Amino acid sequence: MVDASGELLELRRTPGAQIASSRVAVDKARTAAIFVRPSRVLEEQVTDGRLGALALHGASALIGGIPLAVDGEVVGAVGTSGETPDEDEQISLAGAQASFSTTEVRALTFDGARLAAEAAGALAAERGVAPVVAVVDAGGELVYLHRPDAAQVASVRVATDKARTAAIYRRPSKDFENQASGGRPSALHLARAVPLQGGIPLRTGDEVVGAIGVSGASSAEEDSELAGAGATAFAAALGANGNGNGAAHFPSAELARKFEQGGLLLDTSGYKLDAGRRVAPGEVEYHERFVDVMHVVEGRATVLTGGSLVEPREVAPGELRAPALECGTKHELREGDVLAIPSGVPHQFVDVSDPFLYFVVKVEA
Repeated sequence: MVDASGELLELRRTPGAQIASSRVAVDKARTAAIFVRPSRVLEEQVTDGRLGALALHGASALIGGIPLAVDGEVVGAVGTSGETPDEDEQISLAGAQASFSTTEVRALTFDGARLAAEAAGALAAERGVAPVVAVVDAGGELVYLHRPDAAQVASVRVATDKARTAAIYRRPSKDFENQASGGRPSALHLARAVPLQGGIPLRTGDEVVGAIGVSGASSAEEDSELAGAGATAFAAALGANGNGNGAAHFPSAELARKFEQGGLLLDTSGYKLDAGRRVAPGEVEYHERFVDVMHVVEGRATVLTGGSLVEPREVAPGELRAPALECGTKHELREGDVLAIPSGVPHQFVDVSDPFLYFVVKVEA
């Protein structure tokens, strides 16, 4: 039994089981978890002539791994080995159909990862350095990578390694550098860890939801400083900056920098705050679960709301995009205006000034 990241939770080895099956069962379960499908799918691809499937990173193309899902979300997987392939799969299916306990945990979103990385990247640019910034989830898998044009190539993997170390060990990667250089060289043998400072966990309260890693600044110490700045920005955006009441304050200078590119300011479980920047019209957006409240800061725009989507496509659960709207209602927005768009109402920017700056509060309906 493995979690959603493919890490082992429990192993049951029946009397008389062949020794090799312990690892094979874990491999099957991991495959089903991280590829979000039964491992049979991969074996059938290989059998049907798609030998490239054997090169899929982390995959074991062997029948017997079945995902565990809750409300359509894969939360882990079960794998069985030691009988025939079909019998292995039937045993795993029986396990997947049994009742099992889960716990709700917060997960790092793409927008949250981007916020942390961009905060570190912005500070690095102010200092005249160009490091790579990597943000990973709680399992150490990459979510967002900030790679400036002037960054050294080697820093891509090093930054990711630092972030992964901080995430899966739930502590700054500097701890392992201190151990290795302070008389405990055996710390170099810790699985999937690198003894290099520059990785800092990202937390919501006491819970680690990911980590940020920086590599390629002027020194290892500056790598750590920049990673810390990204983690601080992340915590502030969550309202977890020590004020105890969830309030988040954004100074005008910080807002001005954010509006230069646009991006997420605040990401909480109940709402999000975005510093929007547009320089051209965009696609139709449809949000099934979110209300959008827009406040214009600078510029003008024409927005259509309602009507019918032309050739819509789903980009995520409850999220549709389309190239155009038919029979929408026109709204002319100017500085100081507010536009509130209920969930389930499509909308499209059909004309904007360059730039058009606005705040968007997204509230889950």
